[in-house]
Amino acid sequence: MAKAQVYKVAKIFDGEIRETDLTLVEEELPPLEDGEFLVENLYLSVDPYMRAYASSYSVGQVMIGIQVAKIAESKNPGFPVGEIVVGDLGWRTHTIIKESHNQHLYLLPDIGNLPKSLALGVLGMTGITSLYGFLDICNPEEGDTVVITGAAGAVGSHVGQIAKIKKCRVIGITGSEEKARWLESIGFDYVINYKTTKDLAGELRKGAPKGIDCYFDNVGGDISTTVMGLMNIGGRVSVCGSISGYNMKVPLRAAIVQPAIVQKQLRVQGFHATQFRDRWINGIKQNLQWVQENKLKYRETIYDGFENATKALIGVMKGENTGKALVRVKASHVENESLDFNNALTKFKKFQRA
Repeated sequence: MAKAQVYKVAKIFDGEIRETDLTLVEEELPPLEDGEFLVENLYLSVDPYMRAYASSYSVGQVMIGIQVAKIAESKNPGFPVGEIVVGDLGWRTHTIIKESHNQHLYLLPDIGNLPKSLALGVLGMTGITSLYGFLDICNPEEGDTVVITGAAGAVGSHVGQIAKIKKCRVIGITGSEEKARWLESIGFDYVINYKTTKDLAGELRKGAPKGIDCYFDNVGGDISTTVMGLMNIGGRVSVCGSISGYNMKVPLRAAIVQPAIVQKQLRVQGFHATQFRDRWINGIKQNLQWVQENKLKYRETIYDGFENATKALIGVMKGENTGKALVRVKASHVENESLDFNNALTKFKKFQRA
């Protein structure tokens, strides 16, 4: 009989997350019934939205999260043993699934020899968020100037590279010199370290002498107010998140943005990745093509061991990660393929897209 380790909410997050806010328990799972299958978690996604949604949590619930898992046992012919699935299964090592009870679960499309972990990053929700959240809302045109906050994160770095594919000028705002150098290495035209600059508006004017046409907002707060004040008439703003205020006990109160919205006639729209579910697989295929063509690079920050999941989330909220943050559930679980992009791409040559 299988057993599962499960993280449950012990205390609703209040300010910064503490390790004691989540508790790790063990559950005994029942035998499979017809139509069910058992999956074993390989990688767990760790994302800022987990802090943002805290107001909807209840004590005792399983912590939310998406995982890449391998089917270990099955009584469902549509989900055979050995297949890899991606699903919103929460922070669990093992899960029994009845297909009809989980509409957010799918078999991982063939990605060749690329790491399965990418199904949580460039080839998963991160990639969908970046692709459609940027293209659908910002509608970039060749020559546009695009500003991205949280630029060295999983979504920000992805959006910046899509903007370069669309022949835009790309300005990234990040929080360390190391991250800034990495963003430059993947094609960003101008990078600002908001923690060291004394004049953000001045730096933005240097980086965007023709003004800002598109803004992809991951952080909110005063930085966003400054960016929007420098946008061109008819500028487009895609609001993905507001990480600057997630840990605050008192709601963040930044300078008002309405004057810029009115004067510059800005189009501002928020979104959620789930609104693109009807195009999810097509989005994965598009991002996969760009990886194949060496137009889309990625970086992963991997925390080893399921027991370190809470530490990983705390680290993400402190900005410790570059690129996609995730937990490798078993520290001993290492895929044959390298996590290095260039090595993975070499092995990818034999893969033929569907």
